[in-house]
Amino acid sequence: MNNILYMLKSVIAISFVITLFSCEGNYDKVQKLTMGDNLPFAEGKGVNMKYTDSGAVVANLRAPEFLDYGNFEFPYKEFPKGVELFFWEEGKLSTVVSDYAIQYENTGLVDLRKNVVVVTSDSVVLKADQLYWDQTREWVFTDQPYQIILKDGSVNNGASFDSSQDFTTFISRNNQGVQLIDKTATTNDQ
Repeated sequence: MNNILYMLKSVIAISFVITLFSCEGNYDKVQKLTMGDNLPFAEGKGVNMKYTDSGAVVANLRAPEFLDYGNFEFPYKEFPKGVELFFWEEGKLSTVVSDYAIQYENTGLVDLRKNVVVVTSDSVVLKADQLYWDQTREWVFTDQPYQIILKDGSVNNGASFDSSQDFTTFISRNNQGVQLIDKTATTNDQ
């Protein structure tokens, strides 16, 4: 009788351990089921995030609403009511504003939409319907209409462009604009 009782306790203990480990392996699946379909992992209202480097604020992100879908297979962060982003480099301010934004975590791609306005620290102003920012490659581009006003006042309107994020390399397609030329500047190559 003792052997039967011992075997029964052993079977119950082994069953408990197997159940415990099998539940642990499915924890992520269970967590996703309890969260519901298409719901964000986290939400924020009146967001004001500051990024620092050695104690100095280098970036400030403000948004009325923030949704974090980090629990999805292809995680992303969404700013459905717009975003304001302020960058400081060497004490100089650059700004990015849009009515909607989404950041894809795996690719480092940011998609800015509706009334996108970028003002660089050296006074370059870019206005676009949509703008993509590849943070990894430090590259911005769009296939939507845009206007860029350079620091010398030159204006370029176009259908699409690719550019380095500092606008030192700028490739535009189907554009027209006004280029300002300083008539007093001359070159004597002779």
